[in-house]
Amino acid sequence: MSRHGLLKGLAWAMGVACVAIGLYHLVLGIVSVPGAEGAGPATATVDSRERFYNAVFVGFGLAWIETARRTPVPARAVRWLSAVFLLGGVGRVLSVAVHGWPHWFQIPLAALELGLPPLYFWLADADERRAAGAARL
Repeated sequence: MSRHGLLKGLAWAMGVACVAIGLYHLVLGIVSVPGAEGAGPATATVDSRERFYNAVFVGFGLAWIETARRTPVPARAVRWLSAVFLLGGVGRVLSVAVHGWPHWFQIPLAALELGLPPLYFWLADADERRAAGAARL
């Protein structure tokens, strides 16, 4: 698979995954969070925050989908969206430093949030480069 095809496919996958995950958490609230059941009853504030942040996560996924739909896929948008995703991973690292290790399911999520952005940064301009090369022909 070419770099531009990989970029477009990964951008679509990221968008669809974020929308699906965000909707799941938005609808179910705090009960959708792995490990939350052992933390005691959630307050209305915690549940409200969970639902609000996941509405924003749905928007983040829609931004990825809109980016993937464009031809060429805009490198600047990929870089910005990747940076936001990376910042989420950094937030998880800060949480570990302050509060210790979370539920095991959060560890692979953190690995994705820290590992995927470098791949996206590397692929970011692949579609624009392909389009520029095709325009020269």
